[in-house]
Amino acid sequence: MTLQLGDIAPDFTQDSSAGTINFHEWAGDSWVVLFSHPADYTPVCTTELGEVAKLKGEFEKRNAKVIALSVDDSDSHKGWIGDIEETQGTALNYPILADADRKVSDLYGMIHPKADANVTVRTVFVIDPSKKLRLTITYPPSTGRNFQEILRVIDSLQLTDNYQVATPVNWTDGDDCVVSPKIATEDAKKQFPKGVKELKPYLRMTPQPNK
Repeated sequence: MTLQLGDIAPDFTQDSSAGTINFHEWAGDSWVVLFSHPADYTPVCTTELGEVAKLKGEFEKRNAKVIALSVDDSDSHKGWIGDIEETQGTALNYPILADADRKVSDLYGMIHPKADANVTVRTVFVIDPSKKLRLTITYPPSTGRNFQEILRVIDSLQLTDNYQVATPVNWTDGDDCVVSPKIATEDAKKQFPKGVKELKPYLRMTPQPNK
């Protein structure tokens, strides 16, 4: 199954380190970051899970829940969580799905057989409160993710959902934004009273409208 942006994220019921998860019910009206791991007791994953635990407050500021997945069972997860907490210096404060039967991995297309037929690649799924898939990023098993980038994308998605702007290269919260090409320049000047700078008729910049 190939999931594309705008698709409804598949629902599922699966065991986890925090008990049974009914995904859509668990997600509620929050944004969700679902991220997969090749297996328990793997070194790069251990650092990632610890980092996300440290950043959980930043995700919560953005009304986002985080949930991990590994293809081992919940008993294995519980042992691994002890190692994560010991080596990363933080308590694990979110669930890890136990996907030993590969049900969720198959639903979300997390197994890439030409990379490895037995484990998941490092895919991140960002899902909005209407359960629509808004972002996917897939890393190879050997490369750890940059979760500051995930936070940056959530900031962009939440901003651009509410204002007729896009975010340019390397944008971070507070930077100038691109005016939507759907808006005429004269209309944009009225809509964005902080100012509109026209670099080209199709490239207009304005200060971030919610700052």
